[in-house]
Amino acid sequence: MRKFYQEFKDFALKGNMIDMAIGIIIGVAFNNVVSALVKKVLMPPFALLSNNVKLSDQKYILKEAIGDQPEVAIGYGSLLVVLVDFIIITLTIFVVIKVMNRFRRKADDPKDEDIETPKNIELLSNIEKLMEEQNKLLKNRMSED
Repeated sequence: MRKFYQEFKDFALKGNMIDMAIGIIIGVAFNNVVSALVKKVLMPPFALLSNNVKLSDQKYILKEAIGDQPEVAIGYGSLLVVLVDFIIITLTIFVVIKVMNRFRRKADDPKDEDIETPKNIELLSNIEKLMEEQNKLLKNRMSED
């Protein structure tokens, strides 16, 4: 039981798990912002242009309501609103990742002195330089023999 507890503790307290939890919380909050943007900012002008018809209320009725039986309808308007949400979220994530990758490429370039290079990239760059020098020395020795 102690081993299980220790494994769970190691898993839960690792940086990646905490980073993932923070990302999920921010993602949920971002989803709420985008949903409000779509429903309260983007859709009202569309409703105004379409004589106050709410896009989210649009549906294709397959069978009218009769007595106690409810209508059977395909709610394509709700689907369109969700698709607009999805497109905005996807576009935003794409732009954020594109910017992050640009900074990462600059940070991973040991020759770029504008941005501090991470220690592991700097160490690999130093090892590469040392290996190149060693190869030159070995070639010189072999050519002398």
